Parts: sequence; structure tokens; C-alpha cells
Amino acid sequence: RVALLLAACAGAAAAPADARSAALCGEVPGIARELTEISGFELRRPVPCDFISKEKVNEFLKKKVKHAATPEEIRADELTLKKFGLVPPDFDLAASTVDLLTEQAAAFYDFDRKRLFITESTPGETEEPVLAHELAHALADQKFGLGKFMRKGRNSDDGTTARLAVMEGQATWLMSEYVARKAGRSLANSPDLVRSMSSLSDGGSQYPVYENSPLYLRLTLVFPYTKGMLFQDAVFQHDGKEGFAEVFQRSPVSTAQILHPEMYFAGVKPAEPELPDPRLPRGYKSLVGGNLGELDTSAMLEQYAGKECAEDLAPHWRGSAFELRENRKARRVVLLYAAQWDSEESARRYFAAYRQVLEGKWKRMTVASESADVVTGTGDDGAFELRRAGAVVTSVEGR
Repeated sequence: RVALLLAACAGAAAAPADARSAALCGEVPGIARELTEISGFELRRPVPCDFISKEKVNEFLKKKVKHAATPEEIRADELTLKKFGLVPPDFDLAASTVDLLTEQAAAFYDFDRKRLFITESTPGETEEPVLAHELAHALADQKFGLGKFMRKGRNSDDGTTARLAVMEGQATWLMSEYVARKAGRSLANSPDLVRSMSSLSDGGSQYPVYENSPLYLRLTLVFPYTKGMLFQDAVFQHDGKEGFAEVFQRSPVSTAQILHPEMYFAGVKPAEPELPDPRLPRGYKSLVGGNLGELDTSAMLEQYAGKECAEDLAPHWRGSAFELRENRKARRVVLLYAAQWDSEESARRYFAAYRQVLEGKWKRMTVASESADVVTGTGDDGAFELRRAGAVVTSVEGR
């Protein structure tokens, strides 16, 4: 649900108008005309524009998070991240998301209220590009309805992240093309410029909250802008200007399709491996279920097995499923997990890598038995059983 929280927080509360905001917002019609020429999307209605303080951004984001998910939903998703070892045991998902987004906020387009805002702390030299980015959202919203577009992806966490990458990736591409044209260049015939512009969306040391956030949260935050822009460029190179509408009309269904546009063009969807039978006693009920996409899998591999392993192995991911089952009376939560790979060899490699994940995320891991395809034992939260059968790796943890 991190992606849902990020998507839901695309909005802000109004700040008093002043001469600075009037001057910047006066550039909206001209920038919009340039973006229309690039994308073919017309600005059908004026977009109100104003400045906002960081304090107001923080206040607004807290309200947005409360409306985006119930406390029980946030608890379930927080537990999921903790069970996979993607965040620390004392991690507060809602508070951390608000703090991170507050720090990163340069501007917002509120697709519920149809307004855009620039934060007062945004440097003057970046105000125009930032405004172009938010206007790109407004153009897409007036043509396709961004709120409706994002809500259609709620059935899959990975699918939601993919849709967020469509939304932010396109806005980043259009902003970058707008800036490039002012310098007499174009992304259309400059792959090097595309790569350099996409990397500008990465976080940096000037953002202490970002730098101190768990790797998973950092990767999830920048993915829609960096990889989303590269995806949009691939679609543009493949289909021309029609590609700007195509990604909304036929949205990618997974982060794998964002990372590997050839999968998007071929319509390759994630596999749905069967979860292992945990053989649990009575009293356990399903708490939350879903899928761990290629982005999530890559983040987990990078955290526990290294970046080289993640870059080499994650592209062989083909699908996954997970479920948390909880016994509230016993205060126990069991994780069921299955990951399917493109070959038995890839699955063997992941079996070994996931054993490293187990060892790394727990303070204590005791192995009871181990063979080439099965490892059993106990960890911090109870017994575990890791298995490989063919191209599928499964794990039961916390029994």
C-alpha cells in the first residue's frame, strides 16, 4: 500500500496568493500550449495555481493518509513489510510516508480538486520545470481522469505502482522534453539525454529523511519518476505521439512491464503461483494478501544479497503471491509466500538468495535441516520452511 499512499497524497491545501505566485502562475497558459504541442493533450479548462508552505503540505498529507487507508489496512501492510524484512520492526508506515513526502515535495497537482501548487521553498530556477511537470498531470487528468485511473489499479499493489509510474513517468518525460526544446534539443532523438534527465529524479544527500529511510521506501519513491520516464520513452519510441495516450488506455499491469517494456508490448502478465499449505491449527484468519512484484523483489534482494545479485536475478522473476494469516488470540502472524521464476536454474539461485534474506532479516536463525531444495528451522518469529519445486520457491514463516 505504499504506492497507494503515494498516489493518494497527490494534493495540497491552498496558500494565500501573492505577487510571486501570480507571476509564476501567469506562465501556465504558455507552458500548457507547449505541452499540448508535444503530447497532443489539450488544456480544456483553466488550472488554478498557487504557492503552499511545507507546514501546510505536512498537515494536508496527514489528512490524505487517513483517507487513503483505514488504520487496520495500514497495520496489515506495515506488518507485511516487516515480515519480509523490508522495513525495521519499529517502522511507522504512515508517519514515515508523510515525513518523506513532505521533504520531497516541490509541487502538487490535486486531481480531486483540479488545482496545482508549488511549494514556497522550491528554488526559483526549478519553478518553471516543476510547473511544467504538474501541468502535464493536469493535461492527462482532463483527458483521462487520474483519480479514476489510479483507483482501477487498487486490486494489485504492484499494479498500483505500475500505474503511478505511468502518471509520474509521463509527466517527467514531458517536463524534460519541454526543458530540452528550450535549449534546442529533443528527447526524441537523444537517448543519452533521456538517461541523464531520468537520473535527475533520484533522491540525494540534500534530503536527510530520504537518505535515512529504508531502501525499499527510497526505491519505491523514485521508481515512478526514473523508471517510469524510461518506460514512457520506450513507448514513445515504439508508437510515437500516440504512446502518450496508449499508456493510460492500456495501462501496464506490473512493475516488470515498466522495467521491461518489451513485456508490455507483448502483453506478458505476471504468473500466479500457488501458496504453500501452512498446516496451521484453528484460530488463524487471513489478514492481507497480494503480490510482491519485480520492484519489491529487487529491493529485497539488494538489501540482503547485494545490488549485483538484484540486478542479475530480479529480471528473471515471473510472478509471486503472499498472504499473512493471523491468530490474534495467540498474537502470531504467519507469512505464506511463493515466487515463480523463468527457469529452474533461476529458482535455484533465488532459493539460495532468499535463504540469505531469512538470515539477514532475523537476529536469530537456527537451521534444523537443510538440503539442496529444502531448509527448515526457526527464526525470530517462529518456525520456517523454505522450499524449491521446479521454477517455484515457497516459504512459510512464523508457524
